Amino acid sequence: MQNYTYLVNREHILKAEDIPEDLVVCEFPFCAEESEEKRKLRKAAADAAGRLLEYGKSFGYTLYGVSGYRSYERQKEIYHQRLQETPAEVVNQYVAKPGTSEHQTGLALDVSSPEVDYELEEIFAETPEGKWLAVYAPMFGFILRYPKGKENITGYAYEPWHIRYVGKSLSLYLSLTGMTLEEYHQI
Repeated sequence: MQNYTYLVNREHILKAEDIPEDLVVCEFPFCAEESEEKRKLRKAAADAAGRLLEYGKSFGYTLYGVSGYRSYERQKEIYHQRLQETPAEVVNQYVAKPGTSEHQTGLALDVSSPEVDYELEEIFAETPEGKWLAVYAPMFGFILRYPKGKENITGYAYEPWHIRYVGKSLSLYLSLTGMTLEEYHQI
């Protein structure tokens, strides 16, 4: 898990022992205690996210991290908990099975704002913060990982809050072409 561009999804699965070595606690505003694992990201992603959110402040936008790194075991707990509450066909559109979550890479970050009470809801895309994030995230190395209209390609429902660090060159390329990470890896 050394590079930032690898693909994690239902076909490209991580093992339980795939744990990033360079996880750090994020220094930017977060809806989690400092001791919680979800407040961590890989160093490059954490630094870029900090710059992105700080830049958002200069436009008057308040953005918070909601969930970063998530271990295989934690993803397993979340997935099974959701299955207890919701039919599998619905759960599988929004919740990754263990080993298929980008959060395990330490490169994915869920972002929200006070406008939506820090919830991870599709309506976030319509907020000023959500619109700003969609435009400016690529300039800091992030892509909106599960874009609207690409659900059949990514295998997940639209998630305007979920950004993934891939590095600046690739994020700008994907943003300009409208490609997903899946489409990029098929080239």
